Amino acid sequence: MFDQVEAFWRPASVPEALRLLQRGKGQARIVAGGTDLAVAGGNDVRFLIDITRAGLSYIRRKPGGLAFGATTTLSEIADAPLLRRFAGGLLPRAAATCGSVSIRNMATIGGNLANASPAADLATPLLILEASAVIAEARGRRKLPIGDYLEGAAAGRFSRSILVEVILPEAPRGRKCGWSFQKLGRTTVDISLVSVAAGLALDARGRVRWARISLGAVGPTAIRAVAAEKFLVGKVADASLVAGTAARIARAVQPISDIRASADYRREMSAVLTTRALNECVLQAGGCL
Repeated sequence: MFDQVEAFWRPASVPEALRLLQRGKGQARIVAGGTDLAVAGGNDVRFLIDITRAGLSYIRRKPGGLAFGATTTLSEIADAPLLRRFAGGLLPRAAATCGSVSIRNMATIGGNLANASPAADLATPLLILEASAVIAEARGRRKLPIGDYLEGAAAGRFSRSILVEVILPEAPRGRKCGWSFQKLGRTTVDISLVSVAAGLALDARGRVRWARISLGAVGPTAIRAVAAEKFLVGKVADASLVAGTAARIARAVQPISDIRASADYRREMSAVLTTRALNECVLQAGGCL
């Protein structure tokens, strides 16, 4: 694909990047790490816009939560001390599974999401952390739930926009709260065949107060398992409940067959990884299985 590229631009600000994107008339692509673009190719790409100097590399505390600049690398997320106690270290744990060290040193949180792959490793934890995406457009900036962003990106609705920030609200915490990230790949550095992120809290009687579950690589984008979450709430967190929830999820997901795995295998592994994730959450929260 790079034989077709006519210009490489490195803007110093987001407004400048947006002007260049409009100038590209649909043939320009935003790059930061470039790890997804190099694989995807595309003969329609004539201009590359590198936003790594546009001031979007940071992890910051802000009132009510955290903010991540879109060009923050996965290595920076995996190693950030600020994130180790946030939701039980869920984000660093997920980021550390994204490919090899050299890939994580280049790949960014913005690219991981903007590519809209259903197997994006940060998508599932960000869904259960109820993150928001901030996109910059010619008319200004707007914020939308991360699930809406993923759907829009997959449909190509943000081709003239730039993902500039990911915002996380404060995560629930306490001794009765647990979090888990589970990933299955062909190798330790491969993309997900299935991934599951989960979080829950128990009350004093061992009943589920709230639950959040998301899955990757089993649908067009990463998804929240809302029906399964509702099924858990109010019930005693035991092995039977976990098994019933995993079975519900296996029936609900809509995976595809491809060169990495069959749909049936992905469906079965959805149940397996959900079981592992919920078991870990329950034990972290002080429950018994």
